[in-house]
Amino acid sequence: MNTRPDTQEDLSNPSEAFLRSIDIRELLPQREPYLMVDTLTFHSGVQTTTETLIRTDNLFVKDDTLNASGLIENLAQTCAARIGYINKYVLQRDISIGVVASIKQLDIHALPHADSVITTSITIKHEMEGAMKATAHTTCQGRKLLTADITIAIK
Repeated sequence: MNTRPDTQEDLSNPSEAFLRSIDIRELLPQREPYLMVDTLTFHSGVQTTTETLIRTDNLFVKDDTLNASGLIENLAQTCAARIGYINKYVLQRDISIGVVASIKQLDIHALPHADSVITTSITIKHEMEGAMKATAHTTCQGRKLLTADITIAIK
């Protein structure tokens, strides 16, 4: 079990309560107003999940609706949150920067309204030094918003 000295938390499979206690800015290079993920809620060897409240002042909200670019940025930042969590808590090193290398099979099924919470999950298909490939889906109150395959190049 991989634990930090100041906690008994299994950092490879942490509790939701532990994840929710992390300030997401510790894991991401993005800052307001470009921060598009609020909370890390699940992390395992193959899956990471985040939640985000869509605020009315979000750069990607127009006419009370988050646009497709906002959904895609949220997806990319969910991947970044995974990379940041692994670097900081599991490997205990500095945060790495990731760049979207490709997005395939992107389907936008619906767009969420402001003041709603979206949940984005990625499932790792392949991960190696320098790259991560994942399938992703975003939902809002059980309604499918986005599905995609994403590849992130990690610097």
